[in-house]
Amino acid sequence: MTERILHIEADRFAEVVLRAEGPVVVDFYSTECPPCEALAAKFESLAEVYGGDVRFVKIFRQGNRALAEQLGVTSSPTLLFYRDGRPVGDRLTGPIKRAELERNLRDLLPPERAAVLGARIARRSTECDVLIVGAGPAGLTAGIYAAQARLRTIAIDRALPGGNLALTHQVSNFPGFVEPQPGYALAHAMSEQARRAGVEFRSAADLTRVDLFAREVEVDGVETIRARKIVVATGSSPRPLEVGGEREYRGRGVSYCATCDAKYYPDKHVVVIGGGNSAIEESLFIARFASRITVVHQFDKLQANRAAQEAAFANPKIEFLFQHEPREFVARGGTVGEVVVEDLRTGERKRIACDGVFVFAGMQPNLEAFDGAFERDEWGYVRVQADMRTSVPDVFAAGDVRSKPFRQMTTAVSDGTIAAMAIARELGA
Repeated sequence: MTERILHIEADRFAEVVLRAEGPVVVDFYSTECPPCEALAAKFESLAEVYGGDVRFVKIFRQGNRALAEQLGVTSSPTLLFYRDGRPVGDRLTGPIKRAELERNLRDLLPPERAAVLGARIARRSTECDVLIVGAGPAGLTAGIYAAQARLRTIAIDRALPGGNLALTHQVSNFPGFVEPQPGYALAHAMSEQARRAGVEFRSAADLTRVDLFAREVEVDGVETIRARKIVVATGSSPRPLEVGGEREYRGRGVSYCATCDAKYYPDKHVVVIGGGNSAIEESLFIARFASRITVVHQFDKLQANRAAQEAAFANPKIEFLFQHEPREFVARGGTVGEVVVEDLRTGERKRIACDGVFVFAGMQPNLEAFDGAFERDEWGYVRVQADMRTSVPDVFAAGDVRSKPFRQMTTAVSDGTIAAMAIARELGA
């Protein structure tokens, strides 16, 4: 760990942060939290650049819960910014981009000084045979096959390798495993296999510029990578509800990751939005911690698989509110304290008092970096040919980002295999 980062406990917060002269950035992090691990690399690298002017502080949230609650920190990671002991700017939470963090750091400093420090960041260029954008099951599988074919392969991911698999608490239907496996364990095994095959990783990275037609991307504003072939395997992300209070209280009572945040609701009441596989399976995980869970679902029956439904209906902690939709998240003491829901049959609205909300309302493809480059289906997913080739020359797509009827880990692995084998054949490997 860089010497420019100070680890403290709650009893030193006033001394180190509130009574500090000058700028301070505080990272509340947790263990078993992939977004926290993804942020750590960015936090450390920027501390090397800005650490002489900004004090970098880390606080273990699980060991300092009272302080976290006092500050309204209900999600990991959360970054808070201070100047002369007073909070400034917006807090950052969840999958934090390097560009967001660097922008907030610059805002803490005089413009002239920020420019001087920014100029110290070294820039470089790299060439490879295969560039994989996204390191979930599809991207990792493509990487394994490409690297084993002796192709120089680089995989970029905005978080850690594993994608949504790393946030899934159990996988019960992957061939070869009789017992359900923790998602993070499978993700780790796949990433280690790819690493040993020769895949080079750029984890916790931001795509700051993309030119698919030139097969060139810029990572974190500091490295330009040029490739002979590209595989887009960026997966999908939780679809926001776009209701009042959702954006404002994300990270302050509104969460999309049970693996990251369920542990912070012991003996509390949690509302879960959704009725599909993710919502019900994650509700069962949250039930390990919370004392009560209310599942709010727009339909009159669940859409989850039958095994998950049976387990949820049998769990005394979980209750259901069918044919209702959320309309607003209302704060109480700086975090979400109520959910306003509407009865779709009568139009009547009611308030549900709670301590937090988890949203599992479907997914959407992660294609914001590609600026409409691909031919897509009516839901926004990338159309591909049988060999995973897209409408852009020398660019392939695999996994949950592509148009297909079923999105499972097994289908993602299949896509990655097909894309890599097609590429290896074309490159003569």
